[in-house]
Amino acid sequence: METNIKLVGLADLTELCNISRETFKDTFGDDNTDDDMQKYFYTAYNLEQLKSEMEKRGTSFWFLSADGKLAGYLKINIGHAQSENVAPNALEIERIYIYKQYKHHGFGTLFINHAQTIADIADKDKIWLGVWEHNEAAKHFYAKLGFKQIGDHVFQLGNDEQRDLVMIKSLV
Repeated sequence: METNIKLVGLADLTELCNISRETFKDTFGDDNTDDDMQKYFYTAYNLEQLKSEMEKRGTSFWFLSADGKLAGYLKINIGHAQSENVAPNALEIERIYIYKQYKHHGFGTLFINHAQTIADIADKDKIWLGVWEHNEAAKHFYAKLGFKQIGDHVFQLGNDEQRDLVMIKSLV
C-alpha cells in the first residue's frame, strides 16, 4: 500500500472536519451517548473551531493517505500551543485517528514516527499524549512504542467528565 503524509491547509478544512467527526465516532461512539457525542462535535469539530486551531502558532494537522484515499489524521502541538504543560521541551500529539478499515496496517506507527521527526526538527526530546483510560487497544499500542504513563487529566465529552491517562516518550 502506498502511503503519503501531507500537511493540512485551510483548503482542507471541510475534509478535516469530516474525518475528525467520523473517526472520533468510529472510535468512541459505541461507548458514549449520542447526546454527549453531538455536544462534543458541536464544540470541538466545527469549522470555526478547527480553523482557529489550524491558525494557532505551533499547531499542525497532517493527513495520511493510503493508495490515494484518506486514511487518518494527526494533530501536533508545540510550545504554547500544547493543551497543557506536561514536560519541558516536549511535543504534544493531541489527536491521532485512523479510519477503522485502515487500522492494523502500521499507520499509527507511521504517525508516531512522523511526530518524532517533527520533534527532532523542533529540537524537542519528549512526545506526550492523552489516551482515554478505557481505550485498551490504544494504551497497549502506545506502551509498545515506549510511552509511559506519568499522570492523568480530565477530558470533557459533552456532559461526561472522563479520565485520560497522560503518557510520555523520551526521544533521547
